[in-house]
Amino acid sequence: MEHDHRPGRWLAALSVLPALAVAGWLLAGLPLLLLGRFTPVLVTVLGVPMAVLLCWAGTRGLWAGALRAAWWQLGGVVGVAVASGVFNVLLHSEQLAVRRDPATYAQYAAWIAAHGSLPIPAQAEAFGGPDAGLEFDSVGFYAVDGGVLPQFMPGPPMLFAIGDWLGAPFVVPAVLGALAVLTLGGVVARLAGARWAVLAATVFAVCMPVLYTSRTTFSEIPSMILLFGGLALAYDALERARDGRPGRGTAGLAGLVFGLAVLVRIDGLRDVLPVLAFAGLLIALRRLGRPVGRLGPPLLAGLVAGACVGLAAAYLLARPYLDYLSGSVRPLLLICAAVLVLTLAGTAAAPALARISLPGWLPRTGAVLTVLLMAALYARPWYQTVTRDPANPEDWRTYEMIRQIQRANGLPEDGTRLYFENSLHWLTWYVGPATLALATIAAALLVRRLLRDGSSFTWLLPLAVVGWTTVTTLLRPEITPDHPWAARRLVPVVIPGVILLAAYGLARLRRLMDRHGPLVLKWGTVMAVLLVLAPPVVTSIGTAFTPVERGEAAAVEEMCARLPDRASVLFVERVTGDRFVQVVRGMCGKPAAKVKRAGTDVAPEREVRRQIERVRAAGRVPVLLGAEEPQVAPYGRPTQVMRLVTRQDERSLIEAQCHMVTADQRVDGRRLTGMGHTGRNSPGTGGTRWSDVHSPFGGAE
Repeated sequence: MEHDHRPGRWLAALSVLPALAVAGWLLAGLPLLLLGRFTPVLVTVLGVPMAVLLCWAGTRGLWAGALRAAWWQLGGVVGVAVASGVFNVLLHSEQLAVRRDPATYAQYAAWIAAHGSLPIPAQAEAFGGPDAGLEFDSVGFYAVDGGVLPQFMPGPPMLFAIGDWLGAPFVVPAVLGALAVLTLGGVVARLAGARWAVLAATVFAVCMPVLYTSRTTFSEIPSMILLFGGLALAYDALERARDGRPGRGTAGLAGLVFGLAVLVRIDGLRDVLPVLAFAGLLIALRRLGRPVGRLGPPLLAGLVAGACVGLAAAYLLARPYLDYLSGSVRPLLLICAAVLVLTLAGTAAAPALARISLPGWLPRTGAVLTVLLMAALYARPWYQTVTRDPANPEDWRTYEMIRQIQRANGLPEDGTRLYFENSLHWLTWYVGPATLALATIAAALLVRRLLRDGSSFTWLLPLAVVGWTTVTTLLRPEITPDHPWAARRLVPVVIPGVILLAAYGLARLRRLMDRHGPLVLKWGTVMAVLLVLAPPVVTSIGTAFTPVERGEAAAVEEMCARLPDRASVLFVERVTGDRFVQVVRGMCGKPAAKVKRAGTDVAPEREVRRQIERVRAAGRVPVLLGAEEPQVAPYGRPTQVMRLVTRQDERSLIEAQCHMVTADQRVDGRRLTGMGHTGRNSPGTGGTRWSDVHSPFGGAE
């Protein structure tokens, strides 16, 4: 009986559509944003056809042959993806007050959705003109000539803006999370077999860091879609080349999708370095007359084009952010240059290198070294303590924040601790020891096969991307180490990569069990599936059904309604200003600025009164906002304009985060207005106060 190829073709096609659609939207949206024309009509008119074109180009060849799958496997992957999207929509969070990155992305998206251009004007004329006593920047927003520029790359906000246009700003992250589940299911079906795609999709969907980043405006999920979508497209191109069918177009699309990861996160430069080396390898194979080598030039061209788009956006729209990260970006660019030089040299020397025979001991040694590397990372806490002495104001804020979390967690206080030595343990918390063990064994087996005879060639690029990014991320997560916050670093590549490898390990294990009869196969498979699925479910269950950061949207809307029509808003207190300047400017539509402080948390009264008079002279209504009543009382009758009691994530340093804390936000001010912000942990929760490496510390919290 002939096998029904339709479910496999549908799964292959559906799992690359998210990456192609995201790529098309970003390619159309970026020029419009640069031109100041990022409007819903123009972006839809250009972005939708571009996305459709890329989707057509990336899937048209799949109908000639695709992976093998059953209808239940296709339905299972799609069902898990849809269920995860609905679940996360219902339990979405609302982060608008700028404390950490999600609110910065939300404000970024809200601004470009409403105004379609950057930079954000400072509107100094609403305060009587430019003045040394005013500051228009805030946390996540850098001062530039005449305005401010948001932190971060523009890719994610261009996607999140869709939600603002549709009146559902908190839905898009959950939809992207569902698309990420679908993407991973397709990659697993290609490389490990469709039998394991549903399990892999489920494990990924219930993993707490994935839930965390699918419920609000993070960049990690869009990055994962592009990177794993690129892996799927690269696999399809290789399969077509192996079957003697044209695959250059698909290879070019794979490179483009990979390169556009830089438009989403600057870390994408690191993540796609193995793609550069792989493209060089394909070009070298072309020189040796191998048919697969013809995919090298289009893969390289697409990668360079996509990365150049991302770098151009970084230079034009995120230059202050690049300056802030210069200590990391410059070494990364040097590494990229070194990889490029080595790739060119290897390509040029391909004929000579092809004559070299690898020693017989190398495959086994490579496999052993893979296991030893993971063992060394796991044992790292026993021989290393990662610390950093503060060298700048940002470091000192991180130092103080870590001390506060340590106090809340009942740990010895040492603000220099970064806890990076625990990074592989973080991964174990969220995916479980069985998944990590299976992934390690699978990686070792694949390394041995690739070094022995080059078999499993389609695994070379996925293994390189997952292995390179996993090791570099675990060595230097470069994030404040409280959980679940720090777990976001694992989402783009590490967690889905480990799940992918574990699925391959399960496939190999099943073949081994099959040799011992049907009973061993049946119950062995059941036990293996439970060992893989149970740990992420258990870790997530404490928070998966509890929404956090709810109520901010309504509270901000109410606050905005209280501001006078011709208000010019002056922030007199540090933390309130840092968190709400862009909220007032972008969501309330009122000019906003901080009154410059003289080394204290509250601006001097004399300076505040001078700025009040300048606003009045400009024909506008001065409105003062602060965190507490005494901060605004000297200038008029205070009025509280915001109060919000909401749940927040706990901050944990040495165990998986499984609880919530309740926070009380209050805002006070003067004259029809005022605003401020305090956060208090509920008793006995073990939580801590808000702050991170990018935000000020202390004050009204």
